[in-house]
Amino acid sequence: MDYIPNILFAAILILGIGYFTKNIKRLTRNIKLGKAVDTSNNKSERWQNMARIALGQSKMVRRPIAGILHIIVYVGFVIINIEVLEIIIDGLFGTHRIGTTVLPESVYGFLIGSFEILAVLVLITVVIFWLRRNVIKLKRFLSAEMKGWPKSDGNIILYFEVVLMCLFLVMNATDISFQNMASGNIISKFIAPWFNGFSPEALHIIERTAWWLHIIGILIFLNYLYFSKHLHILLAFPNTYLGSVEPKGKFNNLEAVTNEVKLMMDPNADPFAAPAEGTEDEVPEKFGASDVMDLDQVQLLNAYTCTECGRCTSACPANLTGKKLSPRKIMMDTRDRLEEVGKNIDANKGEFKDDGKQLLGDYITNEELWACTTCNACVEECPVSINPLSIILDMRRYLVMEQSAAPMELNTMMTNIENNGAPWPYNQMDRLNWKDD
Repeated sequence: MDYIPNILFAAILILGIGYFTKNIKRLTRNIKLGKAVDTSNNKSERWQNMARIALGQSKMVRRPIAGILHIIVYVGFVIINIEVLEIIIDGLFGTHRIGTTVLPESVYGFLIGSFEILAVLVLITVVIFWLRRNVIKLKRFLSAEMKGWPKSDGNIILYFEVVLMCLFLVMNATDISFQNMASGNIISKFIAPWFNGFSPEALHIIERTAWWLHIIGILIFLNYLYFSKHLHILLAFPNTYLGSVEPKGKFNNLEAVTNEVKLMMDPNADPFAAPAEGTEDEVPEKFGASDVMDLDQVQLLNAYTCTECGRCTSACPANLTGKKLSPRKIMMDTRDRLEEVGKNIDANKGEFKDDGKQLLGDYITNEELWACTTCNACVEECPVSINPLSIILDMRRYLVMEQSAAPMELNTMMTNIENNGAPWPYNQMDRLNWKDD
């Protein structure tokens, strides 16, 4: 009978980690639906980017108030959960605060004391974040795409953090042996008097209840991440590593276009010849992207990593002038469509069944794409190196090269370049006529 709690704990731990692993496999499968991309270059720069941007939060502090608050939550939540290791060992082997037996009392007290201070700082910061979202109502949290689930998600994660931090402090405050140590109870010693009058048995029940709810809450939080924008807690690191290290604004060449040009320039090539069966050229590669499978794997990772913070949209000149474009919505739409495709595959035993929908048109409109000025402000602002512009440009390529659906102004410009060697509707011989006036 003494082993029942340990067995129950092990079962809950296995279920929680097992479900998380299942979702991570699904996420990896969905990302691999995209085209492979070579990210083996500039490894040193990539590691530096990950250390500076993901770990060091260098782009967050460009907006100091939000940046510092985010660092408190980030550091506090990560460090406090180091104690999860102790909880897991205690839960599996039936020990109680195993850290007190393997660490000097002063070291253990310093660690737990630090955790308690961080827990209070996290609570204060979470309250401020909640006020910013729900009372002050910052404009970037009120965009059209931030209705419904995205809005609720932002609040749910704040409530999660409040509950977990409170459980941690209550667990410490009602642990009689820990309080008797008088080391590390920097905050909990002020909470312990709230429970004066409770019997030792009642305190033990409260402490155990808080302990169980704390670890179960952490496992629920872990599995909630897959369905939440807070997946960036995990994905920010690979995303910043795999992010582009090319100069902003550099336009990549499409291999499919290069192959077509080579074919056109080859005097011996027969453009009407049927491709050999089983060759890669049997199905011509699409120019640009109209659906998530046409994007590359880094772009799909970007979609899952999006924090929905809205910094990109708040810096977008098109959005600021009332255009329909929101870079944040581009990323959210890409993730939503990718999830839809993933569920389609799950429902059809590993095969995608055409659902008559695609990212272009059903999620993202032509109007949004052509509103973009390609200024790279969204790329520069993103705190985790997401590149909405690359998706916009790939979809524009599809509109122009596959559907000939460029705006009239652009078609006119391209016609002028073809006929006159310049964007303007003047013959080359007339270029200098303006000086005569």
